Amino acid sequence: MTISRTDIEKVAVLARIQVDEAQVSALENDLGNILDLVDQLSAADTDSVEPLAHPLDAVQRLRPDEVTESDQREAFQAIAPATENGLYLVPRVIE
Repeated sequence: MTISRTDIEKVAVLARIQVDEAQVSALENDLGNILDLVDQLSAADTDSVEPLAHPLDAVQRLRPDEVTESDQREAFQAIAPATENGLYLVPRVIE
């Protein structure tokens, strides 16, 4: 797949980046190489390949689901600037 000079300039405008003439030709070559690589990868036959969740078949060790901290809600609400019915009150920011 090829990418044209006008495509690069259009993407630069959409991305709001400034690309000068010296960079356009280099980008044209680099992006063309990347798109060629994507075409090669797309052409690979992957029908018989099973998807992997992890390349090393690693198993995550699980820890017990236990409460490790005490409930400090009352202490935190005591030092809050404004609370009501157990909720923190904050200033309205959207009008």
